[in-house]
Amino acid sequence: MADDTLARLFWSRIEKSGDTAAQQFKRGDRWETLSWRQLGEIVREVALGLLALRREPGEAVALLSASRPEWVQADFAIFSAGGITIPVYPSYTPEQLAYIVNDSEAKTLIVEDPAQLAKALEVRGKMEGLEQIVVIQGYEGQEPSVYTWEELRRMGRDNRERLKSVLAERVASTRPEDIATIVYTSGTTGPPKGVVQTHANHLASLNSASQIIRLGPGDVHLLFLPLAHSFARLEAFMGVHRGLTTAFAENLDKVGDNLKEVRPHFICSVPRVFEKVYAKILAGVEAGSPAKKKIFHWALGAGRQVSQLQQARKPIPAPLRVKHRVAHKLVFGKLHHALGGRLRFAVSGGAPLSQEIAEFFHAAGILILEGYGLTETCPVLTFNREDRFKFGSVGQALPGVELKIAADGEILARGSNIATRGYFKKPEATAEVWEPDGLFHTGDIGTIDPEGFLFITDRKKDLIVTAGGMNIAPQNIENLLKGDPFISQVMVYGDRRPYPVALITLNPEELAKFAKEQGILLTDPASLVRHPKVVERVSRIVEEKNADLQSYAKIK
Repeated sequence: MADDTLARLFWSRIEKSGDTAAQQFKRGDRWETLSWRQLGEIVREVALGLLALRREPGEAVALLSASRPEWVQADFAIFSAGGITIPVYPSYTPEQLAYIVNDSEAKTLIVEDPAQLAKALEVRGKMEGLEQIVVIQGYEGQEPSVYTWEELRRMGRDNRERLKSVLAERVASTRPEDIATIVYTSGTTGPPKGVVQTHANHLASLNSASQIIRLGPGDVHLLFLPLAHSFARLEAFMGVHRGLTTAFAENLDKVGDNLKEVRPHFICSVPRVFEKVYAKILAGVEAGSPAKKKIFHWALGAGRQVSQLQQARKPIPAPLRVKHRVAHKLVFGKLHHALGGRLRFAVSGGAPLSQEIAEFFHAAGILILEGYGLTETCPVLTFNREDRFKFGSVGQALPGVELKIAADGEILARGSNIATRGYFKKPEATAEVWEPDGLFHTGDIGTIDPEGFLFITDRKKDLIVTAGGMNIAPQNIENLLKGDPFISQVMVYGDRRPYPVALITLNPEELAKFAKEQGILLTDPASLVRHPKVVERVSRIVEEKNADLQSYAKIK
């Protein structure tokens, strides 16, 4: 049978790669490795455990956890049991969790730890269709219908003989056009929308990517992006598709240490990580002696010359090659070492990367390839190649993807990777962005140059994408803040920025009333808004409203 569903792809990989390294993760201060065969055993136990919990084909299982090996294990166990995975961001509030569980009709919820379990228990009364919760680590309580990860695996082992043929049947009978996962994205207004993605959509993305990215067994990548986001999910799926070793970062703060320990061949990241490294390097140069500064700028000059020739696909003259080697030894070697020392390239996605940063890294000998896509495109439409790239562009269309620019400049796309099943239970929203012939409206504005490189110039929608790749719906936050009578208008700003900020205007009547109460003698509103007591009052409102927002959406 062809590897045309994510479950069949997985079991075929277990067969092919057997005892080679599949997953690496840190326990205490040691890195541990699971072979493909060992990974297969865990996934089999979890899948059989889900069958023992009476999960039927086409039923949804929600997954609320930070990125970790068990996330991927659960994902492929759900596919193997014929189920649908519903990823939930670990930063989501209990209310958002309840909405997604109810909307997707999830029967089982897998959570990471007691903190996430507390969130689920807080709204358990609102999730009427939910039958059980499984906790990956750290749970020792006695809540009804709450199981530990180990108990789920044990259920799988205990029922292996009884259910093994059922599992084999589920893997064999799932069709490419069946739903694999429903991924919820922030709506500009109202609750999030579930994007319905099929097995065929994901296989199309993986097969296209394999034609343009050279990777294979033995290559290691360090995964640190949230698996609830489609970009990291593609990275995890590529690990299975290409037989890579997926190392999981301990957490975002430890990525720097983990890069040196794991020494990846490539990484996938959002621009924010590259921006932080860039800012740190420049701050270090500024703090250095005049001689150090001079050497740095000399090395950067040599790097830029080499970079320009490589971009133009021209040979590098011997004297420049020597100069470049010296620059690497004196200056850039440290950066390469900090990234592990064997990085072939890095992939940037999820938000726009500044051209200046891409050019700087390339001058330092590190190629960052930028791509573009949306959750609705599973999640990639264009990509720069190792041998064909243009900084400032998001690359050329993937094989099998057709791009068009509409009369108003909007980027339109068609391809087998695009989730033409649309939004779950939302036919009107689906009809707004999908044409009957499958043409998808991205909501972004762009241009395509004569060589087919796509440049994104603007967003048609108001949705803000932070430098960390997180989507923020500004209207939701603006309306939340405007809920306080002290505030008259709000504009949230933060596209491509590390965090959102807000421009706030105050209600003159409320302001005058407040001034009187506080015994402030100023009457001019322009002077009043600068008064410490007024500033403190507004800060307090922002702090209160921030409590209802995910960390990345909080106003600073």
